[in-house]
Amino acid sequence: MDLFIAKLFNPATQFFALCWIVVVIISITLHELAHGWTAYRLGDPTPMAMGRLTGNPLVHMGPFSLVALAIVGIAWGQMPIDSSRLRGRHAEALVAAAGPATNVLLALLAMVTCGLLIRFSLLPGDDELAKRIVLFLSVAGSANLWLAVFNLMPVPPLDGSHIVATYARFYARFVWEPGNQGFMILAFVFGFVIFDTLISSRLIVLSERLIALIAGI
Repeated sequence: MDLFIAKLFNPATQFFALCWIVVVIISITLHELAHGWTAYRLGDPTPMAMGRLTGNPLVHMGPFSLVALAIVGIAWGQMPIDSSRLRGRHAEALVAAAGPATNVLLALLAMVTCGLLIRFSLLPGDDELAKRIVLFLSVAGSANLWLAVFNLMPVPPLDGSHIVATYARFYARFVWEPGNQGFMILAFVFGFVIFDTLISSRLIVLSERLIALIAGI
């Protein structure tokens, strides 16, 4: 199976690959910023003190993540949070949910924009440019749906685990128990494979159908 980087050197897939890289970088950066800003507003100065409330993707993703994105098409980000400094019973869940919520908003923005451009014939007359705009917005919609749903899986270190742990202490004790970390790693790998195999394609179809619905086609 070819690595993602091969798409960058194939004229037939090059633009898609570039769209994917740009969309993922922007989406992960905004995802992490949402975590950091929410944590800061709820009493944790850590993101601000560490200079993480910035739009610089390198700060949020790091060089290794960016290289992985170019080679295999997968990347990740990180936002330092001190949950002990958050205020409120629901604070940790709100901080965790802020990232996926941002991806949902980005997905809706991309899909609605794409659908409206098609519906009201607002795309450029140049067919090739029009196709590229539609492709970029379609990728933005499906990629952000993917990021939102994937991050809500209740497996560390994903956001879903923090949301569930906020309200289920027995779960929190289990997943953060040092002796269970090996099991959690296996659960994450298994969850990723299942998600990519069974859910990813359905999210792409959902994105395409929503765009078509808005476009009236």
